[in-house]
Amino acid sequence: MTDCLLHLIVPAALEDALAEWLLERDDVPGFSSLPVAGHGSSEHSMTLAEQVAGRSRRVLFMVELPQPVAERLLADLAGAFAGTGLHWWLVPVLSAGRLD
Repeated sequence: MTDCLLHLIVPAALEDALAEWLLERDDVPGFSSLPVAGHGSSEHSMTLAEQVAGRSRRVLFMVELPQPVAERLLADLAGAFAGTGLHWWLVPVLSAGRLD
């Protein structure tokens, strides 16, 4: 079974809601999150201050999961976070481990 890394980018205002949603799931063993800046042409989703700065505040979540679990998680996200502007992508994990 192929492991994947699911990237989720959400507006900063949704950080707590998405973190809580992920923490409540039995199929998510853990995740990482960090603040990021979104750059691009999506001015309609940016506040006036973000338009002036040329970037929008976002939070990136990364979850390593088997591909079928990641796809199920995406389907559930579509219901729970519809209309929120959540952006995602899924990539294969070539290798992973822990150096102790």
